[in-house]
Amino acid sequence: MGTAPGNEAHRIWRELGALDGKSITHFDMFNRVTDESGRSVMFYNDPGRLEAHLLGISPADAPLIRSFCRDLRRFTDIELYPFLTAPALRSAGERLRMLRTVLPAFRLFWRTAATPMHAFADRFEDPLLRRAFRNVFFQDPEGFPLLPYLFNMAAAHRRNAGFPQGGSLGLARSIEERYTALGGTVSYRSRVARVLVERDRAVGIELGNGRRYYADHVVAACDGHTTVRTLLGGRYTGPRVDRLYGELLTERGALFPAVVSVFAGVRGDLGPDRAHSTTYLLSPEDAAHLPGALQRSLVVQLRSHYSDGFAPPGRSVIHCTYFSDFGFWKELRTRDRKAYWALKRRLAAFVRDFLERHRPGIAGRIELLDVASPATTKRYTGNHDGSILAWKAFSEADDVAAALVGKDRMRLPGLAGFSLAGQWVGLGGLIRAASTGRFAVQYLCDEWGLPFTARESLAREPWRPARLGPLPRLDRRDTRLGQEVPEA
Repeated sequence: MGTAPGNEAHRIWRELGALDGKSITHFDMFNRVTDESGRSVMFYNDPGRLEAHLLGISPADAPLIRSFCRDLRRFTDIELYPFLTAPALRSAGERLRMLRTVLPAFRLFWRTAATPMHAFADRFEDPLLRRAFRNVFFQDPEGFPLLPYLFNMAAAHRRNAGFPQGGSLGLARSIEERYTALGGTVSYRSRVARVLVERDRAVGIELGNGRRYYADHVVAACDGHTTVRTLLGGRYTGPRVDRLYGELLTERGALFPAVVSVFAGVRGDLGPDRAHSTTYLLSPEDAAHLPGALQRSLVVQLRSHYSDGFAPPGRSVIHCTYFSDFGFWKELRTRDRKAYWALKRRLAAFVRDFLERHRPGIAGRIELLDVASPATTKRYTGNHDGSILAWKAFSEADDVAAALVGKDRMRLPGLAGFSLAGQWVGLGGLIRAASTGRFAVQYLCDEWGLPFTARESLAREPWRPARLGPLPRLDRRDTRLGQEVPEA
């Protein structure tokens, strides 16, 4: 979100240097959904093209199709990105401007936010459309209303939800370049063991190796449960913090689930497929080959169509994912490491065969298969239960987190010199996570009596994958050509 100029989200990315010199890839469709028989729905971002396509699939569903596309057209005219100013610091003028945007579309917002996608999809007569609409966001997030589907597809249609050159790594490295150019330093492979506290004030951090860093103010942008319960020993909590980082963690539907990722490294290109991303709805027989799966579907994304730099010259990358149960993988990895790796190899073999069925001839060109389980995500990120996006929007966590950001100013009760930031406070999504960093600094400036200023990066040198430089070495094993690499 925010790849098109002229809105607050784009300004934040420019301030962070995230898009410096980058090309942006835009797609005509959000996702394709294909059922077991090969029937497909192409979720085009253009309302007119989508409407014609859906009517061609099921004329009997014309009223429902026209209703969805009519709402999508209305969302393409709405620009609502309140990401620049922390909620507690918004001026009367800023609040008035937001009202001027919201009020004309209030009924649209209210109606689409109050209509669950499941209830809407169940009204379709065509069985494929009933299943496909649930999977516009690749897999069914369960519990989402219509609003986020319409909002995101409309943003993509306006070229305001594109894919930056270099992907996640390119985004992170560009921000790193901006930060170091301003005098900051970054330490990799530095796992934090605890936050140092003196007389109820955070004064720094201690790493796992015992090294300490001291600071005037500490901002934690990591997993909220780990921050509160482990890094701070559970000493600074309150009803809101306990609800968000305690009770809600165990409630169904509060967190985004974990995923299993299977990366396929392919010799040659992937051909001119119209769809960069496809959700395959699986038969019970195929679904049985996905260990710990929460849904009967597999998402296949042609990552080399998204941007250059995903693979060496003459090679391509395919990324396959599915929502999966963290507990299943954690228990297996803890109980029987050999069985854990054997299951990964069986999954890799199934993915190879599945891709061959849908792209004949590709199996012989696959040179690498790498499987990452939810246990892998937990080890590398610390995210609770390997969750990919922390809290789900439109859940109770949304209201609690909003109060933590607006009323509590992202602080913990009884602890000075410390702020929370990131997706575990601002909820999922890159731009919302980025905005909480801005909010943390704004609140700090307000506390210290300093004016808050932010300048956009002026760097416009063309971005190149080679500028990424060497990556920090990670200790891991993979299923490269079926051979295990010993784990450190």
